[in-house]
Amino acid sequence: MKAMILAAGLGKRMRPLTDHCPKPLLPVAGKPLIVYHLERLRAAGIDEVVINVSYRAEQIIEALGDGDAFGLRIHWSRETAPLETGGGIQQALPLLGEAPFMLVNGDVWCEALPAHHTLQGADLAHLVLVDNPAHHPGGDFGLSAGRVTQTTTPRLTFAGISVIHPALLAGQPQGAFALAPLLRAAIDHHQVSGEHYPGPWVDVGTPERLAALENRLQPERENKHEHRCG
Repeated sequence: MKAMILAAGLGKRMRPLTDHCPKPLLPVAGKPLIVYHLERLRAAGIDEVVINVSYRAEQIIEALGDGDAFGLRIHWSRETAPLETGGGIQQALPLLGEAPFMLVNGDVWCEALPAHHTLQGADLAHLVLVDNPAHHPGGDFGLSAGRVTQTTTPRLTFAGISVIHPALLAGQPQGAFALAPLLRAAIDHHQVSGEHYPGPWVDVGTPERLAALENRLQPERENKHEHRCG
């Protein structure tokens, strides 16, 4: 299975931090946010990753290169202007192929990844759902017997981590468009499965949440360093 990391956003909510540094490269506990994704994907057995880039694309490409330093191969999908989530995936499909792929939002932090073989039958997507954070108390979707719904309560928040079948985007024109309406249509047609991950998850969307994640991870980093030194 291949994976795609969405990294083409402008990072407007993170300003002024992103005025000179694209959000995927913002450091958290000693390494860029996107590197956590690369390491987890490699640990999960994925060795080919597509990354879409637009804002400060050259900085990201220069920092990560061909992926060899992370034990995987990176393919770059350049966008002259951000194509939103759906349009970005659509442009990258020639690099992803015809098989289902893992999709990860570049601006989240989470230790969970779905299993490779999660799509069943005619399913078009499998979503990882998490407990609602304080900044999104209403959630996004319900979950009932492993199926994602728009009506079941309590509602959970989409983690920005999923497995997507390319057929989800069938018939969509080239250009900018959102993925969410396609997911909701597939949910209404009972073609989306899901799982609840109860562990830590952070939408790193503001400087304050970035600082909170740093405070969470820095002690772990220091403990690991002390263990190595000892």
